[in-house]
Amino acid sequence: MRFVQDLVTCKVDIKNVVVDLEKWSGQEISKAIEGVIEELDVGILINNAGVSYPNARYFHEVDRNMMESLIKVNSEAATWVTRAVLPAMLKKKKGAILNMGSGSVAVLPSFPLFAIYAATKAYLGMFSKCINLEYKHQGIDVQCQVPLFVATKMTRFRKSSFLIASPEMYARASVRCIGYEHWSMPLCSHSVQRLLLDALPDAVLDWCTHHFFRRLRLKRLEKEFLRAKGRAAAAAQT
Repeated sequence: MRFVQDLVTCKVDIKNVVVDLEKWSGQEISKAIEGVIEELDVGILINNAGVSYPNARYFHEVDRNMMESLIKVNSEAATWVTRAVLPAMLKKKKGAILNMGSGSVAVLPSFPLFAIYAATKAYLGMFSKCINLEYKHQGIDVQCQVPLFVATKMTRFRKSSFLIASPEMYARASVRCIGYEHWSMPLCSHSVQRLLLDALPDAVLDWCTHHFFRRLRLKRLEKEFLRAKGRAAAAAQT
């Protein structure tokens, strides 16, 4: 990748810090980050870590562990990492913070059967807008990007297309947009989809989204039933 080649050419030093965003407390995350960046000149922070539901499900079907994981990784972790990095940027009076939101909050009026995921991404959007106003006069640019589908493990799309970007394609567009709009959808293909969806009434979008995810949930339940039935048959034969 070009980005990796640039790193090699510029002889950039890389330091790694391993943190468990799902299990560690905010103070532990912040302390670990502060210890590593103490002597570094951090110019850009990208909060890209995120998790979602493994499958569409109603709110009451989300177990406690999954609920805590979604909130801690998607919302709390970005908050604490930002808190750890921000003081160094304030000393220099410059820096950029990029929080990765979701088109589910920017394009659709609701995101049923993925309620907690959408809510955590909405938090990142508001968090970004607020701290951008707080620190823009001190040379720090804060941006929230709101992509639609990208072919990653989380979305489970294996192939890219005009509607679904590859990770490399999105990364290039994402970097180019840093420092411009504070609420950004970097890819043109995503923006086209947004324009088309904006033309539809909210009631229509709500019905389509709910119907689509409800069908995904039913397919999951059918697969789980068939697997359980197969295991029961195998156990009976033994």
